[in-house]
Amino acid sequence: MSNAIEAVNLGKCYVKRGTGLPTLFNAVTGGFRGKNEPFWCLRGAHFEIPAGRTIGVIGPNGSGKSSLLGLTAGTIAPTEGQVRTHGRISSLLELGAGFHSELSGRENVFLNAALLGIPRETVRKKFDRIVDFAELRDFIDMPVKHYSSGMYVRLGFAVAVEVDPDILLIDEVLAVGDISFQLKCLDRIRDFQKRGKTILFVSHALQTVEEFCHEAFLIHHGRLVERGDPGDVILKYVRSYMGEGGGVFTQEYGTREVELGAIRLLDAAGRDAATFASGEALTIEIPYVAPRRIEKPVFGFSIKTANGMYVYGSNTQTAGVGIPFVEGAGTVKLQFAPLQLMHGNYFLSLSVHSWDHLVQYHRREDWIPFAVRNAVGDLGLCRLDARWLP
Repeated sequence: MSNAIEAVNLGKCYVKRGTGLPTLFNAVTGGFRGKNEPFWCLRGAHFEIPAGRTIGVIGPNGSGKSSLLGLTAGTIAPTEGQVRTHGRISSLLELGAGFHSELSGRENVFLNAALLGIPRETVRKKFDRIVDFAELRDFIDMPVKHYSSGMYVRLGFAVAVEVDPDILLIDEVLAVGDISFQLKCLDRIRDFQKRGKTILFVSHALQTVEEFCHEAFLIHHGRLVERGDPGDVILKYVRSYMGEGGGVFTQEYGTREVELGAIRLLDAAGRDAATFASGEALTIEIPYVAPRRIEKPVFGFSIKTANGMYVYGSNTQTAGVGIPFVEGAGTVKLQFAPLQLMHGNYFLSLSVHSWDHLVQYHRREDWIPFAVRNAVGDLGLCRLDARWLP
């Protein structure tokens, strides 16, 4: 299989300017303080992407993901190394990129296609399909400066996919569109995959990356630190940079009158684990310390998907499990047997609060990441007790 994209030691460096105003007077008098420092937004990227593969690029904000797409598209010149592409590229890298605000949507369709090297006659034949996909029939002759962000995205994506590229590059702009348009875009991506197109897209929607991609790239501090199976790369990402106080999405607060300790996740054999089999057991050991006696504390939990969708939550109060008091060190256990979650990556939140819910002693929000793998093949977020009747 031939490669659609090849990068060799690819890097992009910018210069961080020193403080002060860079005027001629300051240059002569020494009033320009500080020094210019290099900033590598991407460095040492080396990879090959075979034609027909869909690659998801994930990582924290500012890690270099968009720079990678810009270098691949050719909108950014590399400082070192090179990237080679084979086939026609269509890209949607920035909201409104390639659009002229004073021109109408109709005029921008032809302008945007021209920038992609598409003949005007080809665009004319596909114009109605572009407008219908973007759902902008009533606004196509309006200047795009009056478009909403969602309208910008719809028109840009419609042009990008209708010019029939060999390589499609997409940044996070799809998150701007409404849910119905996002679903339409994902359907079009499925169609591109069936037709053997190469897709490289940046997304914070981790579940979407796992569902649609053959492979995932994890970029951090301008380095390609991991690549491989999307589920494995996503789990590394959430465990390394998101959970356990990793600085992305996690929150921790409370009076600490009861403080949660180091949580342990145990599999069916009682071993520490981060990946669990759907249908088997997951036990969570929650140690705590209460410097003074606390009456009737309530321990709670919630589970979200990696995309932030709330799956389920409960606590000892609603479950009818009374804890008369806590004092000193102790441990409570939470068990799922069987674990009904389906294949995916999840975040566990834990809390302990007063019986009347007025005092939050300690809460860890989106703190503990874990993965569930499902060997059966059924789909969804959770397994229901469904039975076929003759």
